[in-house]
Amino acid sequence: MPTHTTTQSNMRDRIVTAIILACFALITIAMVSCGKAGAENGTTPQQQTTTATPDSASQHASRVERGKYLVTVGACNDCHTPMKMGPKGPERDMARMLAGHPEEVVLPAPPKVDGPWGMAFTAMTGTAYAGPWGITYAMNLTPDTATGLGNWSEQIFMLAIKEGKHFGGSRPIMPPMPWEMYKNMTDEDLKSIFAYLKSIPAVKNKVPEYMPPAGPMASK
Repeated sequence: MPTHTTTQSNMRDRIVTAIILACFALITIAMVSCGKAGAENGTTPQQQTTTATPDSASQHASRVERGKYLVTVGACNDCHTPMKMGPKGPERDMARMLAGHPEEVVLPAPPKVDGPWGMAFTAMTGTAYAGPWGITYAMNLTPDTATGLGNWSEQIFMLAIKEGKHFGGSRPIMPPMPWEMYKNMTDEDLKSIFAYLKSIPAVKNKVPEYMPPAGPMASK
C-alpha cells in the first residue's frame, strides 16, 4: 500500500476521533451546567422534568368553579342566604350570600308542632326552622373567621358532612340540613365546595344558637 494512502487514512481517523471527543466534551459541559442550575434552584434535572405539571393555582381555580356549580345546584342558598323584601316581593339578599340566619332575628321558644316532621319558617328570612327537635338556624358558610367557616379546615368540613357532626365531631347536625344526602358526594366534590366557600366574601354574622326543646345549645 502506498505510504501517502496510509497517511491520509490515519489523518481521517484522527479527525473523526477528535470530533467524537469534542462532542462528548460538549455534552459533559451541558450536563454539568444543568446540574449547577438545578442545585441553585434546589432541584435536580430529573426533578425539574417531573415538576413540569399544571400549576396548583390553575387546579384551585378549577375546584372553585366546580364548587360554585355544586353549591348552586345543591340549593345551598335556599337555606343559608336570607330573604329580604324586594320590588317584586321576597328575594334572596345576596349581600348576605350564604351568611346564614341574621343574628338580629331570634325566634321565641320552640312552638308546638303537630306531626313528627312539621316545620315552621320565619316570616321573612327563610333561614330558621322549628320542629320536634327544637329550632335550628342556618349556619354562616362564609369564610369569616369569627362567625363563619374561616377557622375550619378542609378535613373538618369533609368530616362534618360525612359524619353529620357539627365542626366534624361536636353535636349532631340538626334538620333540615340534608347531610345524609351530601355525605354521598365524592371527596373531590366536597373539596371543591369548601374551596368555593373559602373564596366568597366573608360576612360577619353570628347566627343564633340552636335551641332544643329544653333550651339553647349551639348553632346549626
